[in-house]
Amino acid sequence: MEINADFWNDKYTNNETGWDLKSPSTPLKEYIDQIQNKNIKILIPGCGNAYEAEYLLEQGFTAITLVDISEVVVEKINQKFKNNPNIKVIHQDFFELDGQFDLILEQTFFCALPPNLRQDYSIKVNQLLAKDGKLVGVMFNRDFGNDFPPFGGNKTEYETYFNDYFDFKVMEKCYNSIPPRAENELFINLKKKPK
Repeated sequence: MEINADFWNDKYTNNETGWDLKSPSTPLKEYIDQIQNKNIKILIPGCGNAYEAEYLLEQGFTAITLVDISEVVVEKINQKFKNNPNIKVIHQDFFELDGQFDLILEQTFFCALPPNLRQDYSIKVNQLLAKDGKLVGVMFNRDFGNDFPPFGGNKTEYETYFNDYFDFKVMEKCYNSIPPRAENELFINLKKKPK
């Protein structure tokens, strides 16, 4: 099984989206709530149904970029956010994306990538972040034993991917996960290292 645009298009077309919370994740909502500057450039890779983007808009953020490889998803969120000048929706492979962002929000994108792409993810996030930029989000803190998404992991493993590029402000168990994910998520707040 190849995990590509067709794979994700099929998942969304057939409504096989068990990871979909139908709302923004609580850890990300609480992080977003404390951000003062509403004009920072924010990227949400593998944005899916973009609940976090909806929440960002409700909170007054003005520079949100969404990227997803699935044209099914992109068509849906283009309709959701049409004519909104504060959101840019891009249909593209994350690894081919260009730009500079102050904040990258991670919510179920990293765990959807095959594990052999995790180091590449760390490198790409580092490239996309502006000086003092942050990667903030939620990662699974358990092994699923799958050969398909979601792919789990743990703090020790994740540290190996991010140590070279980021200062770890926070990487700890989420205290505010939704009940089905309690004890199985890590909240991360990683700041890009100076060059």
